[in-house]
Amino acid sequence: MRALERWTPYAVYPMVMGAGIALHRSLLAQGTPLAWSTIVPVVLGMASVAWLERRMPHRREWRAYGGDVPTDLAYLVVVQAVLPRVLSFLAALSLARWMEGSAFGAAALWPGQLPVGVQVLIMVLAADFLRYWFHVLSHHHPLFWRLHAVHHSSERLYWLNVGRFHPLEKSLQFLLDALPFIVLGVSAEVLALYFVFYSLNGFFQHSNVDLRMGFLNYIISSAELHRWHHSRLPAESNTNYGNNLIVWDLVFGTRFFPAGRKVGELGLARRDYPQNFLGQLRAPSPVRD
Repeated sequence: MRALERWTPYAVYPMVMGAGIALHRSLLAQGTPLAWSTIVPVVLGMASVAWLERRMPHRREWRAYGGDVPTDLAYLVVVQAVLPRVLSFLAALSLARWMEGSAFGAAALWPGQLPVGVQVLIMVLAADFLRYWFHVLSHHHPLFWRLHAVHHSSERLYWLNVGRFHPLEKSLQFLLDALPFIVLGVSAEVLALYFVFYSLNGFFQHSNVDLRMGFLNYIISSAELHRWHHSRLPAESNTNYGNNLIVWDLVFGTRFFPAGRKVGELGLARRDYPQNFLGQLRAPSPVRD
């Protein structure tokens, strides 16, 4: 029993991620429509992370109750995960299928002859490269920080605040996550598998689950790393910019994972920043403090 408890924090991420991807591929093989084959694993993965937070929380004071939950629910519904994410995914699929059938799609620049898994790996690396530099810009340019401060306003991390993004910033992210690859000729099947990985990793990345990622902390932008990105201290939060992967932080020297201590207070140094949905949409923070 003790051995099981010791290894469970190392096992939950690869097990849930592996199960989600396997379910996606299995549903496709059974003839389930691509949209449903993608949405079902994401919803089940979201439920799994929420359940794991209750069973094995990283910090009890970060549990999802009261306080900022209504704000995060509003972001979930209006901006990020439920209706907007499904609609944006369906729009991306429709656009990708139109491109596949168009004259431009026939001359696609994307290496569509490679296995789907390899194409997804290329897309994750390329998308994360674009998102890395956009994320750096969002921390150091006052105009973009006004939008990005919304994401850093949470004073605890749990799966629900993965969706806390200003709508304008989320729209800009979509332009880097999907649109360039659709134009290059990425197929709907590759986009769908990318969406499954992107979504499940995002839920884990912001989760309050007691995780141990081990060597994956040199590959994945994990919860263990991302918690430092939400530190109240700018010297700590101006690190670990990776969206799905941490490899570009390794390349450019911004990976931060100090040994022997846990992250302190989270959120913004500005204590009067509003914690309600409508107040945050006005993006009132013009400076990085």
